[in-house]
Amino acid sequence: MKIQVINKSNHPLPSYATLLSAGMDLRANLEEPIVLAPLARCLVPTGLYIALPQGYEAQVRPRSGLAIKKGISVLNSPGTIDADYRGEIGIVLVNLSNQEFVIEDGERIAQMVIAQYTQAQWIEVKELSVTQRGVGGFGHTGKE
Repeated sequence: MKIQVINKSNHPLPSYATLLSAGMDLRANLEEPIVLAPLARCLVPTGLYIALPQGYEAQVRPRSGLAIKKGISVLNSPGTIDADYRGEIGIVLVNLSNQEFVIEDGERIAQMVIAQYTQAQWIEVKELSVTQRGVGGFGHTGKE
């Protein structure tokens, strides 16, 4: 799939790290480092602008290495970039650790997955079909 992109950052375009990678790393595009205090959040610019085709979204997800090593995550995970959005891609990071984290220019801060989606059309009915589970909610299926 080909996606139009404007790169206003000083960094290379996102790319797949391996042949079978699902996500591409996104980099911070900063004039100066951001100090992210414990339990604080911030919006980190990437300098990237994209035009996705209809029927596709870009999902912004945490990087597992930052999550496990530093406690850094994407707050609205996964974040969705809609096909009609044309603004700069910004990443909402949160520091879930008990130590400050410094975000440097060019640092890989999140990953982006391009995914196809279908828009639903609601059909109002008076009752739903019967299933074995029925109205069983959270934890209903038990432990096995």
